[in-house]
Amino acid sequence: MILQALVDYYEELAAQGKIARPGWSKVKVSWALEIDENGMLLDVLPLRRPSEDGKKMLPREMELPAPVRKTSGISSNFLWGNSNYMLALDNKGKEKRAADCFEAAKVLHQKLLSSVDSAAAKAVVAFFTSWNPEDADMIPAFAAHREDLLTGDNLCFFYDGSFAAEDAAVRSAWQNAYDCTADGEMECCLITGQKTIPELVHPVIKNVRDAQSSGAALVSFNKPAFCSYGKEQSANAPVSKYAAFAYTSVLNHLLADRKHVEVIGNTSLVYWAKDAGEQYRDAFAALFDGADSEHVSDADLDALMASIAAGKPYNYDGLPLEPDNDFYILGLSPNAARLSVRFFYRRSFGEIVRNLKQHYEDIRIVSDGRGNKDAIPLWALLRETVNQKASDKSPLPQLAGDVMRSMLTGGRYPETLMNQTMLRIRAEHAITRGKAGIVKAYLIRNTKNLPERDLITEVTTVSLNAESTYTPYVLGRLFAVLEGVQQAANPNISATIRDRFFNSACATPAAVFPILLKLSNSHLKKLDTGKSVWWSRQIGELTEKLGDSFPAHLSLQEQGSFVLGYYHQTQKRFEKKTNTDKEAE
Repeated sequence: MILQALVDYYEELAAQGKIARPGWSKVKVSWALEIDENGMLLDVLPLRRPSEDGKKMLPREMELPAPVRKTSGISSNFLWGNSNYMLALDNKGKEKRAADCFEAAKVLHQKLLSSVDSAAAKAVVAFFTSWNPEDADMIPAFAAHREDLLTGDNLCFFYDGSFAAEDAAVRSAWQNAYDCTADGEMECCLITGQKTIPELVHPVIKNVRDAQSSGAALVSFNKPAFCSYGKEQSANAPVSKYAAFAYTSVLNHLLADRKHVEVIGNTSLVYWAKDAGEQYRDAFAALFDGADSEHVSDADLDALMASIAAGKPYNYDGLPLEPDNDFYILGLSPNAARLSVRFFYRRSFGEIVRNLKQHYEDIRIVSDGRGNKDAIPLWALLRETVNQKASDKSPLPQLAGDVMRSMLTGGRYPETLMNQTMLRIRAEHAITRGKAGIVKAYLIRNTKNLPERDLITEVTTVSLNAESTYTPYVLGRLFAVLEGVQQAANPNISATIRDRFFNSACATPAAVFPILLKLSNSHLKKLDTGKSVWWSRQIGELTEKLGDSFPAHLSLQEQGSFVLGYYHQTQKRFEKKTNTDKEAE
């Protein structure tokens, strides 16, 4: 299913001319070796260009012969490679390996180009025949760029005003070699359904976070335990050469577009629409990041989600978004030399948008004044589960993937999300908007079968519900009021009852609240009459809702309601006060 969807997407992109055809690939190249008809090095041409912000020099992306599968052995690409293969030189002191790499490249180019009637082909063959790395420093063009050429960046050939890879005869020679049928037993390709000789070693996938920089395999068989019926390597899951090239090319194409790759924990997320419409990827990126961009406002996202969720098309940057268009989301994680599929989701674009819309509604809560965005992006939520003073601030990989799945499918949030958030609240004695939003969303989705569901619904509101009589919620509100009294009586206090009593008040109210109420009487005596009456009235109204005694213990869900009560009441205090409130204080 995954490979089929990727091959279909490749074919859509190929039909639109947005991706290289079989046998070719987008390659990042930093330097071109300009040679003459005798293969002599004339110059070294820089191909790197400044980044958009002008802070970096980035390699040029060129369509070149597809890369070979790199292993611990030696295997040369055609017409391009690093200095080991192109110049028999490196800066690591491994002269023998560099010489062997150059020899492999020499054999490949002589094999494919010796019989080609082309000046460019003859020049490349002459270069490999005449090049002597010991004489390299005597060539001014090489000496001027020596350090840059030996860094491991890719090099290619330039001859008579154009790149060797652009020569028609050279391209034809490579295409014929690539399309040449390999030896082996004919099998039915699992992707195309056609009879073909399977590709035993599939190309690698690059740019997956924390995977090997040289690339990792999505499909591979390299141990006897993975094989069966005497078949070797990927013949155990036969995929044609075309399909292997197509799915790997399009995955590398997706992963290379950093604007449309989401990295959550150790999972790299790529996504695409069935018809290859780029507007769907742009819209999803904006939705997933929660307007985390200066170019997309909360109002824009609200309009998009409202229209698509209602089953209506939406115009996004001048291009239509259709709710019924199929949309795919794939999550990949590193696993030694392989990649693990953490997540694959296929639904209509409209269903995915509806689920994201519901997620943002569930997580939405009154602002604490620390941000100007309405929607909280996933990375910001996950940050709330991590100790920000720790050296490693990465969220748990499993948690990140599970929360992402809940967002996209509309399912329950993982229990770990609530546990980690409450752990941070207990450790930090602070409730941010993100933490309160997590607690609210968890209670909405994960308590549907509890007897007190109706009471929980009362308190999982965006802002304060002053009418609720749900005991844990009222206790949280009362704690916030008692803290307010303490701060009013001691304006310069550095630590409040929250720092000393919050955890016990949240978990075992009966053991703490009598002490806090007695303490508040001392604080009220320090205030003038107007303020004392105003605070006393609030305390009285809340204690009336609690009855004659405090509960001995609160469950995790009840503690969540306590947290919401405290957060809502605290933010209510910080709202712009009316004239009546000002006079009372």
